[in-house]
Amino acid sequence: SERVVENFVSERPAAFYADLFRGDKLVGGHVIMLGAGNESAALEALDAYPGGLQVGGGISVANAATYLDAGADAVIVTSWLFDASGRFLSDRLHALADLVGRDRLVIDLSCRSEGSGWVVAMDRWRRRTELELRPDILNDLGQFCREFLVHAADVEGKCQGIDESLVHWLGLHSPIPVTYAGGARTLSDLELVDRLSAGRVDLTVGSALDIFGGNGVTYADCVAFNGRSR
Repeated sequence: SERVVENFVSERPAAFYADLFRGDKLVGGHVIMLGAGNESAALEALDAYPGGLQVGGGISVANAATYLDAGADAVIVTSWLFDASGRFLSDRLHALADLVGRDRLVIDLSCRSEGSGWVVAMDRWRRRTELELRPDILNDLGQFCREFLVHAADVEGKCQGIDESLVHWLGLHSPIPVTYAGGARTLSDLELVDRLSAGRVDLTVGSALDIFGGNGVTYADCVAFNGRSR
């Protein structure tokens, strides 16, 4: 198994970043709870920017409504859609979509490369599931959510470049909006994703961003790019 490396630990609370995004009118930011004990921080962020953030990490039919009621614009679901062996549980997706509605559900299809394609990974991307990324899979799942979130787990957090083939593939085959994350290192990656996907894929910048301890791209430049691309 891969050794876990912490790229950055902020001294500021989650609500600080939520308020920052709110001030710059950035919508759709991700609040991801990486394990137990992060619930209060997530709720503080949602309270600071109600209606502007998506929340994920341990989301299920049991707690999704709680986060939506607390101000989340949408909930992001991944591992709960699979059993312990990685088998996809379609009844769970139906139940969650029925509960929160398609327009408030984002399905995380974060994946690892396998052969010439990609397979969805669960449990913080440590385990591969049975679910391959295929056009028919995206079409089926797209009926139940408003957006896909796709981390390229093989390059995530390394700031060594995006998975260009995955971005291009998503631009060709996703029937709904999709946000890609993984490997972004400079402002030019925003332009690259836009070009590779013909404007159909958005990019999340994480570890390279100055407000998250990076030195590849500034938050101010990303805000300006976002304003130009609207």
